[in-house]
Amino acid sequence: MKLKKPEHLVSLLAAIAIALVVNFSYLLLLFGQPRYEWRPHIPRPSMEQPGEGVLHLSPDGHGYLVYAGRDSVYVPQQRVRWFDLRDGDLMRVDVNHPRREGGHPVLNRIYELNGEEFDYNQFFNYPSETLEISLQLLYFWLLSLLLIMLMRRYLQVPHLSKWRMVQLVLIAAMVVVGMFLIAPMPDWYSGNIRPNFTHQRMFDSVLVMKFSFTVIVSILYGWIRMLVSHRQQVEMEMEQLQNESLTARYHLLVGQISPHFFFNSLNSLSMLVREGQNDTAIRYIEQLSYSFRYIIQNGQNTLVPLSDELRFAESFSYQYSIRYADKLFFEFEIDDVYRSWHLPALSLQPLIGNAVKHNTITKSRPLHVTIRAKDGWLEVSNPIRPKLTPEPSTGIGLHNLVTRWRLITGCDILILNDGETFTVRMPLQKPTEA
Repeated sequence: MKLKKPEHLVSLLAAIAIALVVNFSYLLLLFGQPRYEWRPHIPRPSMEQPGEGVLHLSPDGHGYLVYAGRDSVYVPQQRVRWFDLRDGDLMRVDVNHPRREGGHPVLNRIYELNGEEFDYNQFFNYPSETLEISLQLLYFWLLSLLLIMLMRRYLQVPHLSKWRMVQLVLIAAMVVVGMFLIAPMPDWYSGNIRPNFTHQRMFDSVLVMKFSFTVIVSILYGWIRMLVSHRQQVEMEMEQLQNESLTARYHLLVGQISPHFFFNSLNSLSMLVREGQNDTAIRYIEQLSYSFRYIIQNGQNTLVPLSDELRFAESFSYQYSIRYADKLFFEFEIDDVYRSWHLPALSLQPLIGNAVKHNTITKSRPLHVTIRAKDGWLEVSNPIRPKLTPEPSTGIGLHNLVTRWRLITGCDILILNDGETFTVRMPLQKPTEA
């Protein structure tokens, strides 16, 4: 039996605990009353009054106790040998009535032998207490362990097929029957401990009770352990599926940014080319290249340092500045202490894009977008100047950002609109200390 996993150590300890509980009375007897006061099996008195008679032994070793004026009482050969009875012994006994009509009454209990009180204890040869208790503990530990390991082997899969259940029942039945037959039982007359199947009384009440308790508790323990294990496995699988779902949803949301951003960037670039601003177009392409490289490199990342996100925002805002020359301004107010803090990648792009998209931008009324870090929050704010003809919303921007923040950080961002200023506040994640 190989023990590879820590769970098997728990099974070993559980089997030891069951064996100790089953044999608790045995252990107490080591410190309690002497064995001779309780061990021997002495026949119980019958309802009939004891009678007195003389024993006559036949050549084959069987005996018959002749009562005065009564039918003879049969004395089995085994009892003659056990109690060293002799022909002519005067005995005062009670009897068990015959099971069939015409049969002899059978000796039950001896009260006096040749005028002296009969002492059963002198005829019993007790096995060693240490050996008996050690064998009992070892036996019930092994029985518990076999049943627990059997339950673990066959119940380790979440869905048990009918054939596998039949296999479990059959093997468990064979183990139970086999272990019952080889249970160590003391022979009080020879002083030996022999397997149960060699005894005449195989179904000893104490053995049956202890054996049944061990089987039931072991099976229940194995079943409960498997239910707990299956529950933990299901929880782990659910958590894994949830993480995979969150990752897939995150990648889907990030994937929505690239086409939207790419479409707007090409429009701005085509404008520069048509106007012949070659130097500006080259620098625009450089900034556009950096922006796409950032998106590609960080599209699979969940959290990035604020310094990286600000560098991307500067590149991204430059492209808008070219499009809205002298009409659009970006102000960065970032304390150096927050530059190492983290936030979900591509958080600033939709906020800058929405500020430009939904507000009027003219020379007479330029738009100022402020990005600042304060009290552990990153704020992006701009004055509200609605366009006369609002542009249709794609639903990609702010809703995408809110969803990604909740998926990645478990926190919600704050959206504030007082009619004059539109502000989005995002809680920065403090870096963990190495």
